[in-house]
Amino acid sequence: MQIGILGPLQVVDGGSNVAVSGERLRGLLVRLALDAGRSVSADALIDALWGGRQLADEINALQSLISRLRRLLGSDIVAATAGGYRLSVPTDVVDAHRFSELVRLGQVSLSADDAAARRTLTAALELWRGPALADAAGAAYAAAPAARLEDLRLTAIESRARADLRLGQFDAAVGELTALVADHPLRETGAALLIEALDSAGRPAHALGQYERIRAALADELGIDPSPKLREAHLTVLRRTAEPAEPHRADRLRQPLRSSFTSFIGRSEEIDGIERKLAASRLVTLVGPGGAGKTRLSTEAG
Repeated sequence: MQIGILGPLQVVDGGSNVAVSGERLRGLLVRLALDAGRSVSADALIDALWGGRQLADEINALQSLISRLRRLLGSDIVAATAGGYRLSVPTDVVDAHRFSELVRLGQVSLSADDAAARRTLTAALELWRGPALADAAGAAYAAAPAARLEDLRLTAIESRARADLRLGQFDAAVGELTALVADHPLRETGAALLIEALDSAGRPAHALGQYERIRAALADELGIDPSPKLREAHLTVLRRTAEPAEPHRADRLRQPLRSSFTSFIGRSEEIDGIERKLAASRLVTLVGPGGAGKTRLSTEAG
């Protein structure tokens, strides 16, 4: 069995979808899935499903929903406990718990094996099918866990982009981080990574423009300055743009040989021999006793 709460509620058993009908029945399963493997008190379930509204017989109403859920999933899956009920499944049966563990493993792998970290984080992000706890939207109990899962999703995106940067996949990182920052314009970690990605992709002007955008947004909307991490990303681009450009490798290979202060007479046979050997071999080594003129001869041949 697999239970999905990263999006609309989804239950798959033996490869077949299990239809869970009714808003409160779906809400009951979502609430139990959040604490898969642990007991949830009857009071907590009643509060989650009816939001503190007084019912004529709250316990009977809850038991009626529990009975319906047992008929769908089995009484061994929805187990009674002292004062409550438990969804008796391993935590990795629920996609939210599996997602959290994959993100943890992916972040542990960063730096040690960025390619493996990227694969693990991608597997985690592919579990999302829509907003977390979509069937409990508006329920008070769902606000905090939904926000935590969403923040962890953004962290996973940032961690995958960091792996892309280390792997030299600059354009992929720019694309993903641009979308993230557009949706979350005040998220400084994503903005700092986007600045780094733009600079690494050879777009320093866009990187500096991105810094100015978030600096102004933070000042206007929150009245705060950029974090040290964001300022450091900005300074890194400034330092790089201030440095003279490194010559292209081909230009470095065309550096002139040392100038000679005296004329060079004779040795024509040796120079001809060196030229013949260079035409046939990549490396020619001149040997001889000290002071024989090996350096001057090689310079003239060069």
